[in-house]
Amino acid sequence: MENILEIKNLTVEYKNLKSPDKKSLVAVDDVSISVRKGEIYALAGESGCGKSTLSKAITKLVPIKSGEILFEGKSIFSQTKEEKKEYPKNVQMVFQNPYSSLNPKMKIGDILKEPLDINTSFSKSRKKAVINDIIKDVGLSEDCLNRYPHEFSGGQRQRIAIARALILNPKFLIADEPVSALDASIQAQIINLLKDLKSSRDLTILFISHDLNVIRYLADRVGIMYFGKLVEENDTLSIFNFPKADYTKTLLSAAPILKV
Repeated sequence: MENILEIKNLTVEYKNLKSPDKKSLVAVDDVSISVRKGEIYALAGESGCGKSTLSKAITKLVPIKSGEILFEGKSIFSQTKEEKKEYPKNVQMVFQNPYSSLNPKMKIGDILKEPLDINTSFSKSRKKAVINDIIKDVGLSEDCLNRYPHEFSGGQRQRIAIARALILNPKFLIADEPVSALDASIQAQIINLLKDLKSSRDLTILFISHDLNVIRYLADRVGIMYFGKLVEENDTLSIFNFPKADYTKTLLSAAPILKV
């Protein structure tokens, strides 16, 4: 299976203003990962291990110190003008807190319409059709389009955030802790929704989480990060049943794993 994303020796640093010598903090340390087209690849590890920073580097939200990121075989740092325009359409992200990622002053219909206004030349009627289709795909009805984010539950807001991420029909979706702020029953609904959307829309998903039970159920392959480094990578079954790295074993032993 071909790779849609390749990360080669990626290093990301942040300025550490609290350090007496202003020494930089290495958030991602020489990490190499390949994500295959059509799979769900999960990144696991405790808070502060560099998972979210890596995802932000992929979406160009943070600068990198060194390394390379290839999307469909091409570097995202040496793109043509047209490729730079297309990249945000193909790589989208769903964040942990859906309320903070949705503009509270905008109606849901306008939130979903905005990416279409910016990135397409669709007619008004086509925009309306695309919005109606995506809102149904995430399990909501069209009447929600005239309401505001605060009128919805956390799970419903996350469905809206997923709809916004998918409105441009991307090839690659980054889900950064998308269910950690939700109740357990709602988590299951969103996880199953992501699985359904992955199949129906031919998506590749990079799923970031510290919840090993969610990862075990959802992911095809898993990478384990610790202090900015990738310490182990394997298919999901091997990671959970035959872990090799000491940190992976510690991580698994620290959390109860439900049998499925």
